[in-house]
Amino acid sequence: MIRALAVTVSNRAAAGVYEDRSGPVLVELLREAGCDIVDGPLVIPDGDAVEQVLRDSVTAEYDIAVTTGGTGLTPGDLTPEMTRRVIDREIPGIPEALRAAGASAGVPSAILSRGLAGVASRTLIVNLPGSSGGVRDGMKVLRPILVHAVDQIRGGDHPRSDVPAGPQGSPAGAPGHPDHREAHHAPAAMHQHTAHPESRHDSSPGVPDDSAADVSRGSGIA
Repeated sequence: MIRALAVTVSNRAAAGVYEDRSGPVLVELLREAGCDIVDGPLVIPDGDAVEQVLRDSVTAEYDIAVTTGGTGLTPGDLTPEMTRRVIDREIPGIPEALRAAGASAGVPSAILSRGLAGVASRTLIVNLPGSSGGVRDGMKVLRPILVHAVDQIRGGDHPRSDVPAGPQGSPAGAPGHPDHREAHHAPAAMHQHTAHPESRHDSSPGVPDDSAADVSRGSGIA
């Protein structure tokens, strides 16, 4: 079983100024990518709240925690800094691939995203841009590798080309790596329904992360 948490980072969304649109897209695509349980989207402001929610996701033993928003260049975009405080090991290839995919999709500003990816204990944490288009482009990159990444973090073997792959990428006949985690409850904050509409936050360069602008197609950098 793979458990994931979707987090929308937006100051105005958290304040109920406008509706979250990238978060629900993220939830749907995480399910399509093979996550059995997807909680969220949890809508929070940028800054210290991001660090706390990510630490809570590790404590709750989520396999994956994905954020959308807060990765741009405005002074209020602090999600990468908060993420760096939490992760133990960085995975630079993921954000490199995310930026390249956005640029290839015709969004030059995608290369300005400062999002990170890494492992904290046994939780994979990834920052995605704060637009629904950016989430879609990002999940196209993540989808083929999420299950294998989780298996690796759990201690799974590397897939071998000369042996048929078993469940979750383990060689056939090799000892399985079942998820021994118990179904922990999400942290209390994750059970609280935001009184405000869970809001999307789609930014472009020079626009604060909590602007109401929406770039429904393309990998915005927020």
